[in-house]
Amino acid sequence: MICTSCRQFDAAPGGELCRACEAEDLHPDVRPEARRSLPQAPQFGAVAPAAWLRSPVGLGRAVAILLGVVAAADVVAVWADLALLDVMGRMADDEWSVALDHDSDRADGLVALAGVLQTVTYLATIAVFLTWFHRVRVNAEVFDPFGHRKKRGWAIAGWLVPVVNLWFPRRIAIDCWDASSPWEKPRSHALVNTWWTLWLLSLFAGEAGDRTYLNAEAVEEYRLAAQQMLFADSLEIVAAVFAVLFVLALTRMQDDKARSGPRAPEPVSV
Repeated sequence: MICTSCRQFDAAPGGELCRACEAEDLHPDVRPEARRSLPQAPQFGAVAPAAWLRSPVGLGRAVAILLGVVAAADVVAVWADLALLDVMGRMADDEWSVALDHDSDRADGLVALAGVLQTVTYLATIAVFLTWFHRVRVNAEVFDPFGHRKKRGWAIAGWLVPVVNLWFPRRIAIDCWDASSPWEKPRSHALVNTWWTLWLLSLFAGEAGDRTYLNAEAVEEYRLAAQQMLFADSLEIVAAVFAVLFVLALTRMQDDKARSGPRAPEPVSV
């Protein structure tokens, strides 16, 4: 039976009011936050104050698959980087030949193909990932309405606004992780921190490699660019793997927590 006063929480056994409303009725000076702090029984599709639960499972699986495609595109990029590095090494040794000229064109084509594949897969993954990230942020607010340092709009804007996108998404991810952890057994932040660190490192390494490649003119400059891009693309593969682990772990925690029912409310002193 729903409380006849606030119509938000289950009524106490044998009564018509929830625990918070009973306490407020007996003690009018009880803060209004006491009522809102009681957990609501989470069920996908149920409406909660200012937030609602929706299953993240489908989106989480889609994001994991797309991240796998991103990793595959990065494998192609690693292949292209190795081909370019080989050609630049042979050019540095003054071993020009018709075969080398052919291999050089082939390496340039592979680099261009890898760039297209990475751009397309990244854009597709970003769109689905942001949808998933916003959904788990809203779900986390149902589990813990007061445990979030950033409003839910930052779950998307935090990735797009320069400078703040270096730490806002991680902060939101940590808050979602804590809110979605089992009621009595908070999970470590190790996976979130590892994923975020690898993501930032791959971002900076990729930017450095691209700039070096675009500005290169001499053989040694192209060789250095190939080395930097090889490191960046290899790092992106590892970052994508940990991103998959993070997405699947948070999705599973939210699904399990929603199915486990509400946390037993703490007794209210009368």
